[in-house]
Amino acid sequence: MRLSLIAVGQRMPAWIQQGFGEYAQRLKARLPINLIEVPAVKRGSGDVVRAMEEEGRRLLAAVKPDHYVVALDERGRTRTSVELSQWLGKRLQEGRDLGFLVGGADGFAPAVLERADERWSLSALTLPHALVRVVFAEQIYRAVTLLDGHPYHRE
Repeated sequence: MRLSLIAVGQRMPAWIQQGFGEYAQRLKARLPINLIEVPAVKRGSGDVVRAMEEEGRRLLAAVKPDHYVVALDERGRTRTSVELSQWLGKRLQEGRDLGFLVGGADGFAPAVLERADERWSLSALTLPHALVRVVFAEQIYRAVTLLDGHPYHRE
């Protein structure tokens, strides 16, 4: 099973790269995260719909037909860390590749949400899209350590 984080945006600040890289490195042996960055579309006044649609095409082009797709969306389902771990355990047993999507500044095009098998909210708070990468990687690492009985997560 492979896990991909497919995100709109490139050239992240160093602290984002470092934070994401830290958890990606910890996961490398157990469940590597493949980061796929797609370029954001430049926006002008009145261009929001066009930009979202183009970013949506770019995201969907990076999704493989057999991916189980999760759109990281503020209106999605929330999970506790333990629930996420249980969910991930089921996905690992299925063996299907996972594709987690992070949209652009204006969110997802309808076509992306239609393709998604589910939507997941990382927080009730609105997070900067760059920070989503770090929070996501840490939560996947936490879920894996819970599955493995590692003491990283404490209740």
